Amino acid sequence: MQRTRVRTLVLLAVAAAAAGWLLVRVLASQGVTLPPVPWAMVAVLVLIAAVVLGMGWSVRQYLQGRRPSLDPIRAARTAVLAKASCYTGALLTGWYAAQVLDVLGDLAIEAQRDRALSAGLAVLGAVVLAVVGLVVEWMCRVPPPEDPETAGPPPAPAPDAAAG
Repeated sequence: MQRTRVRTLVLLAVAAAAAGWLLVRVLASQGVTLPPVPWAMVAVLVLIAAVVLGMGWSVRQYLQGRRPSLDPIRAARTAVLAKASCYTGALLTGWYAAQVLDVLGDLAIEAQRDRALSAGLAVLGAVVLAVVGLVVEWMCRVPPPEDPETAGPPPAPAPDAAAG
């Protein structure tokens, strides 16, 4: 499994922000407004990031030899969860950034200012999730196998001609 590139996540967030902004504008032209982002969303995103970080920490401890055993399926699931957290964080960053962009012109209105603030905090929570996903993905990397020519047992000493 290839490591996730930061550039890919940034491009995904920008594309999600553009698509989200267009969707919000189309809905607004039809008289539909999105509900404000719940304040608990930030707490949920940070809680998910904390769980992913905890799972990654246990894998890291095992790889460093500080933990006696670890189920390989759990380690693989942790790596996949870290990758999913990266992409989810990037997509949510774009979506909530689109909502912030939508109300930037109306910040003088208190309700729109509250919407911008809650969506802005959700952007921060989504960025935390993406960054934690990247960190845990790094924690779960296994060192490359050693070269088989140099990893084998040391060569046997040459027999001594004087011995016989």
